[in-house]
Amino acid sequence: MGIYLNPPADGFEDILKDDIYVDKTELIAYTNQVLGTTRKLTCFSRPRRFGKSFAAQMLVAYYSKGTKSEHLFKDLKIAKDIEEKSHYKQYLNQCDVLFWDMTWFITNARNIEDTVKDLQRKIIFELKREFTDCIEQETIALPEALLQISAVTGRKFFIIIDEWDALFREAQTDQRLQEEYIQLLRGLFKGIQVSRFLSGAYMTGILPIKKYGTQSALTDFYEYTMLEPGPLAEFVGFTEQEVKKLCEQYRMDMEEVKNWYDGYSFDGVLSVYSPRSVVNSMRFRKISNYWNQTETFEALQMYIDMNFEHLKDDVLSMIAGESVAVNTESFTNDMATFRTEDDVLTLLIHLGYLAYDDKTKTVKIPNSEI
Repeated sequence: MGIYLNPPADGFEDILKDDIYVDKTELIAYTNQVLGTTRKLTCFSRPRRFGKSFAAQMLVAYYSKGTKSEHLFKDLKIAKDIEEKSHYKQYLNQCDVLFWDMTWFITNARNIEDTVKDLQRKIIFELKREFTDCIEQETIALPEALLQISAVTGRKFFIIIDEWDALFREAQTDQRLQEEYIQLLRGLFKGIQVSRFLSGAYMTGILPIKKYGTQSALTDFYEYTMLEPGPLAEFVGFTEQEVKKLCEQYRMDMEEVKNWYDGYSFDGVLSVYSPRSVVNSMRFRKISNYWNQTETFEALQMYIDMNFEHLKDDVLSMIAGESVAVNTESFTNDMATFRTEDDVLTLLIHLGYLAYDDKTKTVKIPNSEI
């Protein structure tokens, strides 16, 4: 049991102790299906307070060799899935997991410019304690250290990164640091040697993977976003069925809850609700503005004030209940590069302020809370 290598399940255990818990463990069935295949790299981005860290903690608790967590899952959906494709017993606490939260390293680095170096130094230090004499003394690159361990032991790693894009949000104008970080991710997830030390990866974040030019820097990842969540759509937020069950339990008006917190819609999942807002409305037995309390209006106003191509007029149209056409293709997946109104609107989709309709290629304000 370590800090970054095979961590314990205490994070997920705390989540389960909460007064309101919505079971999303069937996400594990998906990650089990792709583990060790050509689809083993998953990046699932969605807005803040939509359960990203909860999902990461759940996967850590399930896969990590550093814990025994069967008692945590025994009454949850994944343990009751009788289909063989879920592989529940096969992978439970059977993987060498590397887990880190990028915001932790940013917060605790001596300088934000040292974040990538500090991350690798601390994780390699822990790896050297566990895999004695496997890592060469002069090794300072994490991908190289993992490859050296695999060459000696044959072990492979499942890497889970929470808030993978935090560095792009916190160091928006530091091109050198961003490129250094992308180089680390390339080393971990791209190239012919990667399959020797990597069994799978799961990254959470708000933004899709950063583009340089017109190409993604990490083309081998299967990306699921607020534009295209694909098979993970039901895990973006709470579904209609889940919210209805909570409303019955806490005697809340489903119609009112829907008006305030619904509004995101995807193929196969027509209603997706903001999780934090639903939970707090149940907890306090009151409809109110919960999700937006986690960020100041100034953060949103900054983008609207750019006013590309009459952006403010389109925002007013959306406040009046209309939808606005958007082209999401030019967005470079960062929070500093904006050339058109479409770039700003696309960012607001990823931040959760706007709901995207893939069929009509339009956006709208999703609900009364927003």
